[in-house]
Amino acid sequence: MNYKLSGLSPDKKTLLDEGKLLPLMEEFYTIQGEGFNTGKASYFIRIGGCDVGCHWCDVKESWDASIHPLTPTELIVEHVMVSKTPAVVVTGGEPLIYNLTYLTALLKKQHIKTYIETSGAYSLSGDWDWICLSPKKTMLPQQENYLAAHELKIIVFNKHDFVWAEEQANQVSENCYLYLQPEWSKRHEITPLIVEYVKQHPRWMISLQTHKYIDIP
Repeated sequence: MNYKLSGLSPDKKTLLDEGKLLPLMEEFYTIQGEGFNTGKASYFIRIGGCDVGCHWCDVKESWDASIHPLTPTELIVEHVMVSKTPAVVVTGGEPLIYNLTYLTALLKKQHIKTYIETSGAYSLSGDWDWICLSPKKTMLPQQENYLAAHELKIIVFNKHDFVWAEEQANQVSENCYLYLQPEWSKRHEITPLIVEYVKQHPRWMISLQTHKYIDIP
């Protein structure tokens, strides 16, 4: 898989390294569908490029960064401003492959809340109001990202993922919100298991992909 960009001119590589260009897969204004911020109006910025390789990923087209246009970060923020959104969610792919400090600085200057959804596999960059950490077994988070997380979201695909969830929860801060979310293709099988698990382990909460139920992006 090609998750990194190669063959760039020196100028473009510099701008990419500085976070002034980003491989933009898509951007849209919608309602956050899952986790702690469910139901809130948010502008999504999906950045291309990922080597984490979740077999159940529902946006595998994001993995190859080279098929997504390198877009000036300032232009992305201009689009955000048109929407009049109160918050931006940066996701991927794996957005922390890139330097996100410039992006969040521009957003903060406009008094826009900054949220990120990440596997935590790469070093944290950017200034974030909310960090949703969703660890993956294929590529574990960096240790400092556990403590930075405001929200831990574990995708449950099978029964062993409950064991995995507890292992991950033991590494975040005591103030971190804990969520279990059924993998979409197995939601009918997994959701009842999560409901029972949360009843027995009430420090956890259930997260549902409500945007898919109401058919919005």
